[in-house]
Amino acid sequence: MHPIILIVFLPLVAAIVAGLGHDIIGKVAAKAITTGALFASCALSWPIFLSFVAGGAEATVVPVLQWVKSGELDFSWALRVDTLTAVMLVVVTSVSALVHLYSWGYMDEDPDQPRFFAYLSLFTFAMLMLVTADNLVQMFFGWEGVGLASYLLIGFWFRKPSANAAAMKAFVVNRVGDLGFMMGIFGTFLVFGTVSIPEILSAAPGMAGSTIGFLGQRFDTMTVLCILLFIGAMGKSAQLGLHTWLSDAMEGPTPVSALIHAATMVTAGVFMVCRLSPMFETSPVAPGFVTFIGAATCFFAATVGTTQTDIKRVIAYSTCSQLGYMFFAAGVGAYGAAMFHLFTHAFFKALLFLGAGSVIHAMYHEQDMRYYGGLRKSIPLTFWAMMAGTLAITGVGIVDVAGFAGFYSKDAILEAAFARGTELSTFAFAVGIFAALLTSFYSWRLMFLTFYGKPRWEQSEHIQHAVHDAHGHGDHAHNDHGHHASSSDGTAGYHPHESPLSMLIPLGVLSVGAVLAGFVFHGAFISEGIGEFWKGSLAFDEHLIRAMHEVPEWVKWAPFGVMLTGFAIAYYAYIASPAFPAAFVSQFGALYTFLLNKWYWDELYDAVFIRPAMWLGRVFWKVGDVGMIDRFGPNGAAWIVARSSRAAVKLQSGFLYSYALVMLVGLVGAVSWAIAK
Repeated sequence: MHPIILIVFLPLVAAIVAGLGHDIIGKVAAKAITTGALFASCALSWPIFLSFVAGGAEATVVPVLQWVKSGELDFSWALRVDTLTAVMLVVVTSVSALVHLYSWGYMDEDPDQPRFFAYLSLFTFAMLMLVTADNLVQMFFGWEGVGLASYLLIGFWFRKPSANAAAMKAFVVNRVGDLGFMMGIFGTFLVFGTVSIPEILSAAPGMAGSTIGFLGQRFDTMTVLCILLFIGAMGKSAQLGLHTWLSDAMEGPTPVSALIHAATMVTAGVFMVCRLSPMFETSPVAPGFVTFIGAATCFFAATVGTTQTDIKRVIAYSTCSQLGYMFFAAGVGAYGAAMFHLFTHAFFKALLFLGAGSVIHAMYHEQDMRYYGGLRKSIPLTFWAMMAGTLAITGVGIVDVAGFAGFYSKDAILEAAFARGTELSTFAFAVGIFAALLTSFYSWRLMFLTFYGKPRWEQSEHIQHAVHDAHGHGDHAHNDHGHHASSSDGTAGYHPHESPLSMLIPLGVLSVGAVLAGFVFHGAFISEGIGEFWKGSLAFDEHLIRAMHEVPEWVKWAPFGVMLTGFAIAYYAYIASPAFPAAFVSQFGALYTFLLNKWYWDELYDAVFIRPAMWLGRVFWKVGDVGMIDRFGPNGAAWIVARSSRAAVKLQSGFLYSYALVMLVGLVGAVSWAIAK
């Protein structure tokens, strides 16, 4: 049996056992089975990835079963293993395995743990189906599977109205993107006569210059198909316009944020664009469209991240911004750099989310950074893990020497954008440099507000209530999260404690990835002569790769400069002169409000789509349903029956002579009709 079979289907089996059998096997067994299955998949994935890195592996397709055979539509369920798949396998299984382990501690008090772990494993199976797809229908199956699992996980605390609303919002917004994805798949089958990805990619160059009818006009065939497919990626990867669900998805448990909205599901769009890169390379317009949307998203999300106070939302907008980097890298043709940033981002962003979860766990589930402060002494291991993630995402490193993970991957994207030399790529480079400054600022702002300065816990009503509840069980009582409380007056006796070992081990492992992933693997992803590494997996331009390494020195040092600038601004604003942020808001209140309200995208959509849709729904309900259908349908028929029955009742007098008269009238009528005939 090929290892890929076990890698993909072990999480599915675990999800079924934990989800359907938890009443029989118990919560500990359910958690152990799902976590063990993911660690087994992870252990099987790394040798496959390393074999491709070493150059000793060939792309293979492992058939599972015949799936659909209907006319020209004929395809099997098969698992494709190549370099691109191998990268995604280690990303998905590694992060998912660590999130499973982390959830043992984080979800320890939740009464419905087996359901949670079953959802996690189900999501992992769907994501693995997506990245191993050998045809577009199978990819769509995984695509919709992660959407379903995301809905279930975001709304896991279904008794919480905000969680339900966030889950529905994510589901609906992604359906908009998925409509474009479906149309792209339909159009691709119409043009190529197959849904097999290898066959489509080999035939794509031959479609250059052809046109197709769409919306009553003729357009370039590959441009229409690629833009439709990319609309699906915009929804799944939260790009500008279809991004509004991502920050609200933080209503789910923190492990969900780390698994879905940092490392796996949101990168599905990037994976899809890279997988279909020969199609995008054939289009004269689609790469530019991808570049512009990616750069715009990168800038938008970075600006919003500078004003958020919820620790998880800061990291969520950071994710959105980093996805923008990946997309504009793909748009300029640097698909290897896009995948490299996807790879490194999985480690340091999962680390930041899980680190934030450890902070939240220590702070009675308070998520507002304004009520933190001074935590580095109370939770030192979490502090150093978050520090490693921050150094990675801000791109700390010295050119031509060494650096953290983001230093290699993000800088490679910026160098590729500059090296491409087009107007759009230069625009993306400039936006990316400015976004790097903002990334440094909001990342260090998070660190300073959380771990430095004086504790501000007494200002949090949430913590005060939690401590008061803990004290209700007696002096020196331990609260539900293991924090010691010795005073019944405010938060005077509150002492945050470090997270349990099951939460700290994943932080330690991910910290290693945040520190070393870029240094160890940058040669495989972005060095010259990587053609053999990516052969058959995605399009690559050796000239662009060579040009990336020959950009002027100022281009290489620019990210380092803006990183230091962002750090200096954050240090001045939150350590050296804490009064500065309030003064800035007072001076630039309109700008601050605009960014705090996320550029008013939600309000815009509410005015343009939600309210008109609700008005139209009320019209159909009141006028169409009640006023016409009910009035002339069931209500009208009921009225006629009621009136007729009342008239018929009058004929039922109960007197014999009345019935005889009716019979006589009927007989006379019948005789008269017979004579007349």
